[in-house]
Amino acid sequence: MKAAMAEQDDSFGGRAREGLMGWFGGRWGRGRRFLAEVRNEMGRVTWPSRREVYATTLVVILTSVFFGMYLWGVDIVLDRVLQALYRVAGVA
Repeated sequence: MKAAMAEQDDSFGGRAREGLMGWFGGRWGRGRRFLAEVRNEMGRVTWPSRREVYATTLVVILTSVFFGMYLWGVDIVLDRVLQALYRVAGVA
């Protein structure tokens, strides 16, 4: 049990006891395991079809255009309100 705990120990003390080569050896092994797990997970990914990508891209573009125009309209209205307030206050 202690051997398993020492293997998973990421503290400075654990690394210092292993020495320089133990540190590199442990890191390379973890890196290989990580990349193997990434490859395994990538195989499980359900990739969207070309049609799904096209549809969602179109939704994003249309939504962006809609909100852009909405915010542009709000900006124009607020600008005119502020200009009117400045005229009434005699600032501009």
